[in-house]
Formats: sequence, C-alpha cells, structure tokens
Amino acid sequence: MALTKSSQRFDDLLQFFESEKAKVQQPIAHPDESVNRLSDKDRKNFRRAAVLIPVTRDNADSESHIVLTVRSANLKSHPGQISLPGGTAETQDVDEAATALRESHEEIGLHPQHVEVLGPIGEMAMPSGYRVTPVVGLIEQDLEFVPCPIEVADIFEAPLDLVLDPDAYQHAYVNYKNEKRAVLELNYGEYRIWGATAAILYHLAREV
Repeated sequence: MALTKSSQRFDDLLQFFESEKAKVQQPIAHPDESVNRLSDKDRKNFRRAAVLIPVTRDNADSESHIVLTVRSANLKSHPGQISLPGGTAETQDVDEAATALRESHEEIGLHPQHVEVLGPIGEMAMPSGYRVTPVVGLIEQDLEFVPCPIEVADIFEAPLDLVLDPDAYQHAYVNYKNEKRAVLELNYGEYRIWGATAAILYHLAREV
C-alpha cells in the first residue's frame, strides 16, 4: 500500500536521524546575510538556548503534525509571534535536549517522559546574542497541553508535510531597528510562521 504524503514525510524524518548526515550538524542560516555576518563575529560569546520541535507520531487515524506556540502579547521579546517551546540554558541542564525538554514542560506542560528525542539539527546564532539549538522529539497524538499563561497565548499544530516542504516557504521583508531585513515565512491558516522559527523549520525541511 502506498504511503500518504504525511506518512512519507514522517518516514523521511526518521531516516534522516538514522543517517550519517544527521551527525554532521550544519549551522542554521538566517535568510538575511547581514544577520549571519553580525552573528558570526561573536558566536562564542552568545548565551546558549534550545527549542524543541515536537513531532506527533504518524498513524492510520491522524497525520503527523508539529506543535507550535503563539507567544503572549505581554512578553517583551517577540510578543504575539509563532515560536517553538524552549528557552535559555540553565546550569542544571546537561545538554541542549535537557534545556528544550525542561522549557517545553514549563511552557506547554509537555512532560519529558512523553518525548522520544531524535536529536539536534544544528545551531542558529541570533543578533539578540543567543545560540539556539533546535532538538527534534517524537510525541504521541493524544497528549493534552497546558499553556503557561505568562508566556503562551495559544498552542496549535501544523501539518508535518507542510512544514517539511521547502517550496511552501516564502521570502519576505520586515523592518527591524529601522533596517529592512529578509525573512522566511510559512503560512498555515490564520497563522504566519516567520523569523527564527521559520528559518529553523526551513533548515529541517532542507536537511530531511
């Protein structure tokens, strides 16, 4: 029986993490070259952070999705934007996966024991002074999430076959500190996924 598009994408994801390619983690580029040049200058001095890319398992009843959040409008940093659960590394975190799991538990109530970690996909240096490592993890379809009201306004799921389609991403421009900068964006229904989140997901799509 032929695989559905979602099932094929899910299998592609699993095969990627079983391959040698996954062991050679490529830096995640920002769509704007000026940001890449700025970030590369002081990368070693940047604070470490990690985000989780939670992927629901594909099954006969439901297609695979990626869990995303809408940041609270009250946050000082990127209010109202779409993001992946995660945050700054703390001293008790043994690695990037530990940071991503701890922060996901705090932000959306996803318990670490419900996540099968597949691995990291590289590192993205941000002009804000952070080095962000995305970590991919598998979760079951029927988990219930509890958003932290201080940080998360909403939680939604985008189809994996959309997120892993490089052709679904579009180039756009935003004004940041009076400068015009190139960004990637991915539109899903009422949600506009852009900025660092879109760059991370686009990198994953290209790698897979």
